[in-house]
Amino acid sequence: MFWIIGGEEVAKALQPMSDGPVVTAVVTQLKHVEWEGFRFFDAIFPLFLFLVGVSIVLSLDRMRATEGRGVAFGRIARRSLLLFAVGIFYYGGVARTWPDVQILGVLPRIALCYFFAATLYVFVPRKGIVVAAALCLVGYWAMMMFVPFPDVNLAHGTIGKRGTQAEAKPAAELLAGATSTVHGIFAEGRNLAHYADYRLLPGKKRNLYYTNEGLLSTVSAVATTLFGIMAGWLLTSPRWTERQKVVWLLGAGAAGVALGVLWGLQFPIIKRIWTSSFCLVASGCAAMLLGGFYLIVDVWRWQKWCVPFLWIGSNALAIYLAVNLVDFEAIAARLVGGDVKEYFDLHLAKGCGNLLVALVGLLLPVLLVRFLYQRKIFIRL
Repeated sequence: MFWIIGGEEVAKALQPMSDGPVVTAVVTQLKHVEWEGFRFFDAIFPLFLFLVGVSIVLSLDRMRATEGRGVAFGRIARRSLLLFAVGIFYYGGVARTWPDVQILGVLPRIALCYFFAATLYVFVPRKGIVVAAALCLVGYWAMMMFVPFPDVNLAHGTIGKRGTQAEAKPAAELLAGATSTVHGIFAEGRNLAHYADYRLLPGKKRNLYYTNEGLLSTVSAVATTLFGIMAGWLLTSPRWTERQKVVWLLGAGAAGVALGVLWGLQFPIIKRIWTSSFCLVASGCAAMLLGGFYLIVDVWRWQKWCVPFLWIGSNALAIYLAVNLVDFEAIAARLVGGDVKEYFDLHLAKGCGNLLVALVGLLLPVLLVRFLYQRKIFIRL
């Protein structure tokens, strides 16, 4: 959440001040790979899903034991529906007429992954969770590899997020030139996941015919949440010491990355269709990040530095919505833009004014969640 609410803009504002390799490398890592590959920023969304899995273990164990599976499932369904609805609101709700209403996206995917993973957690034994994760990865790979679809390229580079779905061509026209079928192809716009979005996903699609958080790729994304459940088991187990848990998280994470890279030789690492290889690499990174922060915060007890992140995490959904609804960067420009920004550029360093605006734009949402935290206001579903 730190990077989403403004950390990314602060890092980007550093680039005009220095063209050195370190700053350039940092800024590059804060941009998504356009298609195939993996960068730091590609790990953020999987980390959300992974931590949702960890939270399932922490939140549902007692409810399942004391109130029963039925009550637990009712809570899962209610929270999933609410989060899905908030996701639709996040992407504009019904401000635009159909079909320009977006159904799927980041929050809807979190809702779906939470629903399926938590339901499995409530009704299936531990071995079943492990088997389900494996089936998600292998099953998705098998579909993408072997299920045929019409040989049509749906890639559309000019529509973007602000276009209208009315520009989409009818199926009869678009598929008229597709005289054969193909399978096992993973190019953008020419793969089974994107074709499934085109034929089955209603409403607004980010790339006119397909979207980044599409239908089929949700199968592999569920596995990311299931891996988080496994990490939750480890963290709550009395069998291992704290340092042993760190070793297990780091070791399992490294193994996941290695397996994902190997699988990526055949099934490329692609975030936008959440390939099984991407799932393993991203889940491995998430496990290692969790292990590293668990070591620093819980084992070594270095905790004072992370208080601002506690504020952010305690109201993650609220601040995620706030930065969507409130233009904090514009507010920051009102406070330190204009002559103030120009003064910093002239008297300190070129680009320093933009950095100041970015820092204030980050500080404002942080102060908002600090305000909520101090007054014990926690907005949850």
